[in-house]
Amino acid sequence: MESAISSPLSTSSHLLPSPSRSSLGSRSQSFPSLQNLRHPSFKSRCFLGVPFRSRQTQPIRCQSSNQQPAKDDGFVIEDVPHLTDFLSNLPSYPNPLKQSQAYAVVKQTFVSTDDVVAQKVSDPFPRFQKREKKVVVQKDDPRGVHFRRAGPREKVYFKSDEVRACIVTCGGLCPGINTVIREIVCGLNYMYGVEDILGIEGGYRGFYSKNTLRLTPKVVNDIHKRGGTFLRTSRGGHDTNKIVDNIQDRGINQVYIIGGDGTQKGAALIYKEVEKRGLQVAVAGIPKTIDNDIAVIDKSFGFDTAVEEAQRAINAAHVEVESVENGVGIVKLMGRYSGFIALYATLASRDVDCCLVPESPFYLEGRGGLFEFVEERLKENGHVVIVLAEGAGQEYVAQEMQVVDGKDASGNKLLLDVGLWLTEKIKDHFTKVQKMAINTKYIDPTYMIRAIPSNASDNIYCTLLAQSAVHGAMAGFSGFTVGPVNSRHAYIPISRVTETQNTVNLTDRMWARLLASTNQPSFFESNELLERVDKEDVDVINHNMRATSI
Repeated sequence: MESAISSPLSTSSHLLPSPSRSSLGSRSQSFPSLQNLRHPSFKSRCFLGVPFRSRQTQPIRCQSSNQQPAKDDGFVIEDVPHLTDFLSNLPSYPNPLKQSQAYAVVKQTFVSTDDVVAQKVSDPFPRFQKREKKVVVQKDDPRGVHFRRAGPREKVYFKSDEVRACIVTCGGLCPGINTVIREIVCGLNYMYGVEDILGIEGGYRGFYSKNTLRLTPKVVNDIHKRGGTFLRTSRGGHDTNKIVDNIQDRGINQVYIIGGDGTQKGAALIYKEVEKRGLQVAVAGIPKTIDNDIAVIDKSFGFDTAVEEAQRAINAAHVEVESVENGVGIVKLMGRYSGFIALYATLASRDVDCCLVPESPFYLEGRGGLFEFVEERLKENGHVVIVLAEGAGQEYVAQEMQVVDGKDASGNKLLLDVGLWLTEKIKDHFTKVQKMAINTKYIDPTYMIRAIPSNASDNIYCTLLAQSAVHGAMAGFSGFTVGPVNSRHAYIPISRVTETQNTVNLTDRMWARLLASTNQPSFFESNELLERVDKEDVDVINHNMRATSI
């Protein structure tokens, strides 16, 4: 039984004619490596009107061919591009893993073309669709958005001895980059027999201004034990035409790009140019950010290591302030727009009295303010430890210092040192206003945390990311990124991980757990702040508070 793919914007419930390749901007109904997409198990799917993009343009839905309106069960597949979208006669080959000793004992060596991974379902409140990630669903909830499951396919679109792959790292440092590099090289070589692998040094500009480095399993054997990036990095320097010219001139046909939001946007541009030129080049992205602010995926690599290492800084601050009278320890952690490291490090530590994140406004003076809370803790315990993300309170610092917003080479907002600002504010308040002697200790471990090697948990995670990227590129997918969705690795359109950022949800249970653990104020009691916080956020908080009190 066949099914047709129709636009989610269509108002007709009847079978529509198959759209042309040009109208969809991606591959047509006939998927050389995904023939079973039109399968009885994929019937009766539709789109609920949520403006997600699928493949290169929009999500797809499938309807049965019996001319009857399909039941609306909300099943949506957000597919990724494939080389056969623009190279229709591209030959396929049996996957070399069929002869692999490593996979000989695996019951199902290859991922089925029917296998998809469900994205976490959105909250009933439309306001939170971008950031709520609800795994527990109810009986009548829609099935929602799904992604292609990552893993080896039965057919590949590259001959191993014809592959020339390259790896590039861009942006800031993060624990685990070297592990990803190592496992891409070893995965290509050990699983697929690829021997021609290049390292692009110095980020995107390395494509056209640096020499390449030949990578073999022996060369990268122990780089996972080091911090930083073996290939070096830089910010900016993206010139799509120059990069693709270099890819074409060097005969590169697989590109693995490790980097954050800006880097992945650059990867999408590279894929578009490759498609425009009709090159058989697979472009795979591996998302990197220590802040854990990448949308869709469960978490980013390096995050676990960062939380673990942050414990050392928090413990040092606690030891310092516990050893003096009226000790106030302030620890600044990474988190430009998202406060996940501060949140999880606080929950893990149990020594933190207050956690400040960019998502939650706070105020210093007045009832329920930070000064009042610090004074209470000093009277109770004789010391206090505050953890804050680097992006918290930036508006206060900028207003006081009268600084104009600036950006770095990657387009990120340049941050002011909120840690030093808060340390001085607390010191001035208690010494000048309260006439109370305090001992402040400020610790900024940011660069120490970024520069360490990844821990055991992140090493395993990086291995899965790298191998998933390799399987996807060999299978002919392109313009995709990899990551775990609901604990299962998937291939995700690059646009989905760059269109928004993952942030701490103040109406989520995890933030409530933090408030319960530290017993800190929520800072939602100031009339001035209530005007700044979205009314819907406050309504939900008030609703939850009423429900709790019943």
